[in-house]
Amino acid sequence: MARMPHVAAIDQGTTSSRCIVFDADGGIVSVARREHRQRYPQPGWVEHDAAEIWADVRAVVDEAVAGYDIAALGITNQRETTVVWDRVTGEPVHHAIVWQDTRTEPILRTLADRADEIRRITGLPLATYFAGPKVRWLLDHVDGLRDRAERGDVLFGTIDSWLIWNLTGRHVTDVTNASRTLLMDLRTLDWSPDLLDAMGVPRAMLPEIRPSAEVYGTARGGLVDGVPVAGALGDQQAALFGQACFQPGEGKCTYGTGSFLLVNTGATPVVSRHGLLTTVGYQVGSGAPAYALEGAIAVTGALVQWLRDNLGLIGSADEIEALAASVDDNGGCYIVPAFSGLFAPHWRGDARGVIAGLTGYITRAHVARAALEASAWQTREVVDAMNADTDVALRRLRVDGGMTVNDLLMQTLSDVLDLPVVRPRVTETTCLGAAYAAGLAVGFWPDLDALRAHWQADRDWQPLVDKARREREWAQWRKAVSRTLDWV
Repeated sequence: MARMPHVAAIDQGTTSSRCIVFDADGGIVSVARREHRQRYPQPGWVEHDAAEIWADVRAVVDEAVAGYDIAALGITNQRETTVVWDRVTGEPVHHAIVWQDTRTEPILRTLADRADEIRRITGLPLATYFAGPKVRWLLDHVDGLRDRAERGDVLFGTIDSWLIWNLTGRHVTDVTNASRTLLMDLRTLDWSPDLLDAMGVPRAMLPEIRPSAEVYGTARGGLVDGVPVAGALGDQQAALFGQACFQPGEGKCTYGTGSFLLVNTGATPVVSRHGLLTTVGYQVGSGAPAYALEGAIAVTGALVQWLRDNLGLIGSADEIEALAASVDDNGGCYIVPAFSGLFAPHWRGDARGVIAGLTGYITRAHVARAALEASAWQTREVVDAMNADTDVALRRLRVDGGMTVNDLLMQTLSDVLDLPVVRPRVTETTCLGAAYAAGLAVGFWPDLDALRAHWQADRDWQPLVDKARREREWAQWRKAVSRTLDWV
C-alpha cells in the first residue's frame, strides 16, 4: 500500500484516555487527552463507566488526528479491566470492573486447590488482578446474565476488545491481553477449555485471540473512518515493544498509576519460582510469540495522587519532587502502599498499607520522600525476583511513564537497584509501542530493526550511595512490608 505520513495510537489507561499521532521517526506530533471518573462503590471495589471511556476515546482520536493523514491506528490499554456488553445494542451490562478491584477474592478461594494447574497453563497466580474471575463475578451477580452469555447475546472483553468492537464491529483481543485473563493457555495461545469450565465462563461470550500486530478491521466513523485498526497490546507489553526490548534479557519498567517491570525471555515461556507473572510479550503477524516475565506493582503513582487528593499533602503531583528533595533522607519513615494488597512478588491480598517509623521528627517532606522511595523499593523487590528466575541479570533498566520526569525518583531508583537507569527520548513508550505494532501490520515500518534504530536515550542515572546504606535501608523496607501482612 502507499505509505502515508503518520500512525496514531489510542492509549486507554486507568485514569485517562489519550490519542497520540507519531511520524515516521517515532516522534510525537499531536496529543489529546481526557480523564474519566473513578468509581469506588465499596472498599476494595474499583469501577469505570465503559460507555464514558468509549465517548472519551472517540473525542480524543478526532482531536489528535485532525489535519493528519493516518496510515493505521493502534490500541494500548489498561489490561485486566473487564467489560461485558450486549451484542446487539452495544450497551455495557454493568460498570467495567477495574484491574485494581479485589471483589473476586471469594471466587479465588473456591479455586485454591487448582492454583498450581492454573499457573502451569496460564503463567499466572490466582489473584484478584486478572479478568477471568471478574467475568465470573458479573455472571454470578447481574440478573439473567449467565443465560444471555451462554446464548452468545453478551460479549466479554478487556478494554482493547471493547474499543476494537466499537471501532470495527469485530470481537477480537490480542495475545497479550488474553494472557491476562487466567483463561488462556500460554502455549497454544487459545482459550483453555479446562479453565473456562473451572471459572464458569461460557466460550460463546469470548473474543477471538489474534496477534498484536495485524489488521483487525477498518474504523467506522469520525476522522479515522476507513483507517485500518492494526495493532493492540496491553499497556505494559506495549511499553516493552515501544522501548525496543526485542532481545531476551532486555527489560523496562513503566511508572504510572502502578509500575510494571517486564523482561523479554524469548520464544519460550519461563515459569517464575519467585512470584512473577509469565506473560506474552508480543506477537507480530504469524510469527512466533515473544514471552516475558513481569513484576506488577499495584501502587506507585497512585500513592502520589493519594497524598494529593486524600491527605492534601501537596497541591499537585509535580510538587512532590521539590518537597521530597528539601530533606536529605526519609528520616526513618517508610510507606508501603498496599491499598488493595501486595502484588509481585508477594501476592498477598490480605496486606494493607502502612506508614512505619513515625517519630516527632518526621515532617511532610519526609513523608513525600518516603512515598517516592516506595516506588524504588518495590522495584528492587521485583528486580531481585527477576534475577533469581532468569539466567540473564539486568545490566541496566530502561524506564518510561509519567513518573520518569521526576529526576529525584530516577536517582533513587539507580541507588536502590545499584544499576544504571536510562530514560528514552520518547517517554510515551506505551503509545509508541501500539503505534509501532499498527505501523508494522500495514508496512509503514518494515521490520523490528527499523524500530530499534529509532530508540534514543535522553538521560541516564548512575548509583551514588554506598552498599552499607543501601542494604541498611533495604532491611528497614522489608521490615515495613512485614507489618502490612495479615491485616484483612
